[in-house]
Amino acid sequence: MLRKLLKGMVIIMKTILNKQTITIAGAAFLIAIITIISVNALNTQDPVTGAANVVTRPVRELASTIARTFGNIFSAMYDYEQLTLQNEQLLQQIARLEMDYRDAAALAEENRQMRNLLNFRERHGEFESERATLQSWGSDNFSSSFIINRGYANSDIRPGMGVTTEHGMLLGQVFDVGPTTSTIITIIDTKFSLAAFVGRGEADVPVSVTARGDFSLMRNGLLILDNIDDDLTLLVGDFVVTSGTGGVFPAGLILGEIDGIYRHDSGIGRFATVRPMLDISTINAVFVITEFENPD
Repeated sequence: MLRKLLKGMVIIMKTILNKQTITIAGAAFLIAIITIISVNALNTQDPVTGAANVVTRPVRELASTIARTFGNIFSAMYDYEQLTLQNEQLLQQIARLEMDYRDAAALAEENRQMRNLLNFRERHGEFESERATLQSWGSDNFSSSFIINRGYANSDIRPGMGVTTEHGMLLGQVFDVGPTTSTIITIIDTKFSLAAFVGRGEADVPVSVTARGDFSLMRNGLLILDNIDDDLTLLVGDFVVTSGTGGVFPAGLILGEIDGIYRHDSGIGRFATVRPMLDISTINAVFVITEFENPD
């Protein structure tokens, strides 16, 4: 913003003080000086000259005013050149500061990711995982999937395994495994579903419901909890986590949080929308869970 303001000031000053303006100003200044000299030459004490002085006094005052005005203009021109130089120096300093800021921000993000990757196994020592890099996203509008650089020839990955972020948030599930790459469907894909814990029941314990992808919600980055019992206490902002039921996923992985609670058009039963804890499209490194043990 400051750079744009400074550049705007420079452009305005250059427009005002162009060569033609300077030439006219110089000529007017010269005329004013000549006028002052000519009029002051009449400044004697004889009656005729005194009368002439009275008559020419307005002209002399005007000439003096013109001289002072253009003197100020030339002084401003000098100040303008100095200001232009200072502006250029400031713009260069701003450019260097912006570059330093971008470098510092990039380094901070890289350090954050490295810390998360190094601490991942410590935070989730109850299961084994393999790190993978996202290569590309699915190319159609009817699914939400991506390709990773791990397959059966270079890893122990198999279909059905869970895929998480470095924070232990569930991203999706291995759908298809090739020699060196695998396709992962995300938690908002219509082919995805699992048992999840959410809210509180009568015994004040989490209740297991089914979370699944929904085509109408997928475009908005959401998934759905359907057929929620009316006795279940559920609030917007509640976390939704994997229950571990069925042995497909470890228990306690975070899917997201409740984004909205609604009643079906028929008036029977409720459903809720769930927003993942992060924008799935921004990920670049994932972990495939290869082994785990759920508590009894």
